[in-house]
Amino acid sequence: MLFPKKVKHRKWFTKRKHPLKEAAHPETRGIKLSFGSFGLKASEYGRVTSNQIEAARKAAMHRAGKTGKVWIRVFPDHPFTQKPAEVKMGKGKGDPVGFIAEVKPGRIIFEIDGVESADATEAMRKAGTKLPIKTRFVSRA
Repeated sequence: MLFPKKVKHRKWFTKRKHPLKEAAHPETRGIKLSFGSFGLKASEYGRVTSNQIEAARKAAMHRAGKTGKVWIRVFPDHPFTQKPAEVKMGKGKGDPVGFIAEVKPGRIIFEIDGVESADATEAMRKAGTKLPIKTRFVSRA
């Protein structure tokens, strides 16, 4: 699981962002393939937890085999909190549970190289099913 060594504040603000409004402002950084020949690109805004990133990485690596190399292009550095079940309203903010990465439309999430096009497509499809956002397969032109 990915998590930062240190964060400035233990609990951050939630950043209540409307997904439809965020779709109007696509990502400007990390939108092109830099390392591999194929990639998985986000089509919508969402918050991806470190567990989801790890599950997608494992699925892609399993399909890529020994010859394939997978790069993770997002990092979960935003802590999120959660209150226990059946707790009344109020009484402060919940305890930190994990870390998320805010992914905007157009962001490359994973890259893969060293495999055939069909294998890369299947690996990225399987990785995309583990994520809570819509994704699409991209390749170098």
